[in-house]
Amino acid sequence: MLEVVAQGEALDCELGEPVLEAENLSVSIGGRLLLRSIDLRIEPRRVLGILGPSGAGKTTLLRCLNRLSDLVPELVISGDVRLHGESIFGRDVDVDALRSRIGMIFQQPVVFPGSIADNVLFGVRRTRRLPRRAWPERVERALREAALWNEVNHRLREPAARLSVGQQQRLCLARVLACEPEILLLDEPTSALDESSTREIEELILRLRERHAIVLVTHNLQQARRVADSVACLGVRDHAGELIESGRCCDVFDQPQTPELVRHFSREPR
Repeated sequence: MLEVVAQGEALDCELGEPVLEAENLSVSIGGRLLLRSIDLRIEPRRVLGILGPSGAGKTTLLRCLNRLSDLVPELVISGDVRLHGESIFGRDVDVDALRSRIGMIFQQPVVFPGSIADNVLFGVRRTRRLPRRAWPERVERALREAALWNEVNHRLREPAARLSVGQQQRLCLARVLACEPEILLLDEPTSALDESSTREIEELILRLRERHAIVLVTHNLQQARRVADSVACLGVRDHAGELIESGRCCDVFDQPQTPELVRHFSREPR
């Protein structure tokens, strides 16, 4: 059964220094502002839920946190994102190494041609000097951490495309975990999954929180209530995404301060 954590309960202890921090982060393209002056703190061993309507820039924000935004050269980014106090936009930053430390899972599972084992090792073989003799152990460890080992250990050489959609999403998670990231960025990871697979991913998030900082973009307020320690709510103001309220789940959900959230949460089933 999915462990339901009391809203904000995990934040009762004193928070430490952020693992990752965005300060005054703004993003535009072609002179059009997409995100305006976003400030975020991602704490160790916490789940930060990012909520907001379509067009608020949730995915754009997430991609800025590990520089996947670089893949869209037209984006203009101002402000800063700091990993352990160091800017990720520094000229000497190894972007591949950065993305291995800040891994990302997308809405739709992305499996590569090749076997299940090849998929798990795809990132680590390109970013780490891992000897071949260590590959089997790394594959097993990542698949166990992604709760997939018992389902696929007898078929590691089979094509990854034969897995179900839910298994493929956990395989993508194993591929990220094989690189031993500090932070996981999850972009609506259950939006393409059925109820059973969604429950498996949520259980994984709660377990992975014990070792990783997690940023979860979700459109599902009930999911945020189940797995997030704190939330950052984006809204659209003057045609740009803006952080309108943030804090512990219990505070933001039960006592929202902004009119947009008061209206929205009042319509959400409990």
